[in-house]
Amino acid sequence: MTSVDTTIRRITNGEAPGAVCTTDLREAPWAFDTGVPSYGPGSSMFDAIPARSPLQGEIPAEYREASADELHRRILAAKEILGDRVLMLGHFYQRDEVVQYADYVGDSFQLAVKAKASPNAEAIVFCGVHFMAETADLLSTPEQAVILPNLAAGCSMADMADIDSVEAAWEQLEGIYGDMTAVDESGRVPVIPVTYMNSAADLKGFCGRHGGIVCTSSNAETVLEWAFARGRRVLFFPDQHLGRNTAKAMGIPLESMPLWNPRKPLGGSTSQELDDAKVILWNGFCSVHKRFTVAQIEQARAEHPDVQVIVHPECPMLVVDAADSYGSTDFIVKAIEAAPAGSTFAIGTEINLVQRLAQQYPQHTIFCLDSVVCPCSTMYRIHPGYIAWALEALIGTADRPAEVLNRIQVSDDVAEPARVALERMLAAKPNHTVSV
Repeated sequence: MTSVDTTIRRITNGEAPGAVCTTDLREAPWAFDTGVPSYGPGSSMFDAIPARSPLQGEIPAEYREASADELHRRILAAKEILGDRVLMLGHFYQRDEVVQYADYVGDSFQLAVKAKASPNAEAIVFCGVHFMAETADLLSTPEQAVILPNLAAGCSMADMADIDSVEAAWEQLEGIYGDMTAVDESGRVPVIPVTYMNSAADLKGFCGRHGGIVCTSSNAETVLEWAFARGRRVLFFPDQHLGRNTAKAMGIPLESMPLWNPRKPLGGSTSQELDDAKVILWNGFCSVHKRFTVAQIEQARAEHPDVQVIVHPECPMLVVDAADSYGSTDFIVKAIEAAPAGSTFAIGTEINLVQRLAQQYPQHTIFCLDSVVCPCSTMYRIHPGYIAWALEALIGTADRPAEVLNRIQVSDDVAEPARVALERMLAAKPNHTVSV
């Protein structure tokens, strides 16, 4: 199989046609791990990163300088020694060179459920990004260690909503709505906070403290139904596109969904607009899915008249509206699995998943809507070198005792309310009779 890594190297070396969003993608991720924080090359490279973002720091030269074959042998040997003591989770968007070692591959919701359902593993090596490792720590047992192989694997979308900004927004909304715990004649409070899984643990904790809930791209409608049964409005963060696309499909008009800009008083809206709102959308987005356009869909249809266009709900509304269908990464995978042989798909989501699906299902024609190869910057920070480093540290040597590296731990004051919001999500069931 030809991985995205190989595709990038061939394009940048002039050995294959195509384009990449930056030639820095051919560099190993540790080239960007020292100095000031950055998201690294790829889709998020131009997003502003908070100064407080973690740095990975340099790993030993033996891992940086090892060949791919040597790292492969060392990772397999370490997994053999560790056995069931370690569970490796891999997100769909990880590079193939990482996914091959995962014991379980899925989207953020599936990986959260898997972490909760695996209490016997001593350590969970999470090949994803920081907020996912935090969620695994929240749902696993206190005795289990959750390891993020590269601490610099963050998420620019998650960083677009921070706890200080959300608390400031809540205070301003309280000035409009009054007591946020007061129920009306229908038993509903003024507003329910809903955070996407792609957010920091302290924002999940905020939702837990204020009667709110967490959602993923695969259960966002169910979660909004849950929220509307309890509140007259929803404050949805950090991804405006998932919130807008989900609420629009539920029949909520666009004029009832003002956008909250945390740098403006009242988020840039009037008091009346906020009073009339049904869903207040945070001004955040995913830089991977922001790349997809209606023009790309039109080109795909011109070149492939029988194409089925499927996009992720993190895409802008006009792209979702122009597509044939939309859904989570798991939805996309299942749609391709169920399609009759000979189907043609143009997919609007991260290139590692799209290219992997194209090779797993050769009976179909599958391609990415965006012809420019531009993977998720932060998922791309995970590399076999970091995995070998983390696994071998768990084993130790005669000269070096076993240790847990890069452990992700959520403080108790944040973890308790965050678990409440997560458990509400896991318990939420669809209720299509809710009036909003």
